[in-house]
Amino acid sequence: MRWTAAAGVLLLALVAGCGGATGGGSSAPGNTDVATGGRLFSTADEATARLGADVGPGVFPRTITHARGATRLERKPERVVVLDTGEIDAVLSLGTVPVGTATPNGTVLSYLQPQLQGSRNIGSLDGLRLEAIAALQPDLILGSQLRVDELYDELSAIAPTVLSIRPGYPWKENLLLAGAALGEETRATELLNDYQRRADALRAQFDEPPTISLLRFMPERIRLYGHLSFIGVILRDVGLPRPANQDIEELAAEISTERISEADADWVFYTSYGPRDGTAEGSVVGDELWNRLGAVQRGTALPVDDEVWFLGLGPTGASLVLDDLQEFLG
Repeated sequence: MRWTAAAGVLLLALVAGCGGATGGGSSAPGNTDVATGGRLFSTADEATARLGADVGPGVFPRTITHARGATRLERKPERVVVLDTGEIDAVLSLGTVPVGTATPNGTVLSYLQPQLQGSRNIGSLDGLRLEAIAALQPDLILGSQLRVDELYDELSAIAPTVLSIRPGYPWKENLLLAGAALGEETRATELLNDYQRRADALRAQFDEPPTISLLRFMPERIRLYGHLSFIGVILRDVGLPRPANQDIEELAAEISTERISEADADWVFYTSYGPRDGTAEGSVVGDELWNRLGAVQRGTALPVDDEVWFLGLGPTGASLVLDDLQEFLG
């Protein structure tokens, strides 16, 4: 295979200048915009949305503009190594089983594991084993600049490498970038259109949508999640409003155990990252301040799956969140 990885400094400077999240996006949810190729979904991150292929869907060879420049792909990749959780979800959703995967903590999310039969877990992104990647003889490496930026040159020496800017709230745009690298743009758009149809159907069920609070217990911190998060984008797409302290164009706001009253809303969905006994959840949930929350008194404070709601970062994870929202609120 012949390929090149050329710097795209000027292009990325222009992209970066276009700003970050756009909130409701470049097209309203549920509306087909002819200029976007029949897309029903909105854009959460304009910078990532500008990345992609220089040719039409499924056409090879192609050049992919991504977070670290431009990468040439002479033919459709068949042996893909994936270096982040959201990209694993995306690649599997697009119908490709990667030959190898790595994640920030070395653990593949449980909802993805059944689809990864025959795929090798390379381990953690911390101390990523490049020799293990090379041994898999990939013809494409997918990841994110946020996670593996310092390894880009070494990864590119192994195989053509395409990096998103970051995981999280640009999950829809990251799926489109993965689709561009795999020549599966049409399938990526179909997946996101299907997602938006489901989100619209759920939105239509509410005469007065309830406010939703997202509470996450983490080691040594407690977070209330805002719009610049995977789950924040989903709630916005469904039209579910947030309490004022979470109606923010940020990833999250931090609170203390003494300020747990700030987590209250019509519904409170809460979880712990990692083992529950490694966070404050056990000492907070059920105590006096917790029991004063209106959502607790109404029975609308519910635990959710952290792997799906906060770590999924891809279309399959998003679909599972919609399943939960339908069950809880529908």
